[in-house]
Amino acid sequence: MAAPSRERINQDGVRKATNALLKWKKKSFLSHSHDENAANEEEADDFIYLSVTLKKVPPRNLSAAPHQILLRRSLLSQDYTASNICLIVDGKRITAESAQKILLAKGIPFVKKVFKLGKLKSDYDSFESKKKLLDSFDLFLADKSVEAMLPKVLGRVFYKKRKKIPVPVDLRGDWKEELERACRSSLWCLSSGTCSSVRVGRLGAMESEEIVENVLDAVDGVVGIAPRKWGGIRCLHLKLSDSLALPIYVDEVSDGKMGSSLVKRK
Repeated sequence: MAAPSRERINQDGVRKATNALLKWKKKSFLSHSHDENAANEEEADDFIYLSVTLKKVPPRNLSAAPHQILLRRSLLSQDYTASNICLIVDGKRITAESAQKILLAKGIPFVKKVFKLGKLKSDYDSFESKKKLLDSFDLFLADKSVEAMLPKVLGRVFYKKRKKIPVPVDLRGDWKEELERACRSSLWCLSSGTCSSVRVGRLGAMESEEIVENVLDAVDGVVGIAPRKWGGIRCLHLKLSDSLALPIYVDEVSDGKMGSSLVKRK
């Protein structure tokens, strides 16, 4: 995988930040009681995030839809070929039945269920049913033709805190290549402000060096999408959902006072 952007990142700094977060999480878990840990898990998750701060609010065309960031190591808790993955199609151009036949013919066993959009609308209209659907699969993929309609159909269960937003896939080409790529991707959802984040690692499922490689891949992807590339990025941090954010890049020319200090981000 090419590395056109990571030359500005100190890889040893990324490694130290990653190890510091892993060490902090382990120490935090051991220092709390079982009840406290159970309560914390309701709010926290097991992902490591690359926190991105831009210099300016991104244009609307960039924040309208999530961007796919290809990573070296899948964020799924197990090998994606053994995971429980759901594919959503429009039901017209591609029906659920025809999709199942293509998946079988192409040798794509990791997609366990195909839903057409209309089926989701009719069978999963309540909060409880959507929550059950969310918990039934490790990952959701969706044909790009239905991407814009999914927030209304799936609702806040999927989109609040961006827990399991379906990864958009282009089913006009090589299905196997496209779906495997989606399984190794993370989504970068730019907000209406300057701060956003992308998942780059998973606690308990990845080694430290695998997380480091994913961070570098994510930096490549983010810089490639960001307005003005590196010129539009103020700083990059690594963090857990419940930790301090550790800096791995700061544009000191534009904001020298930030230096290498730790910044706590929600």
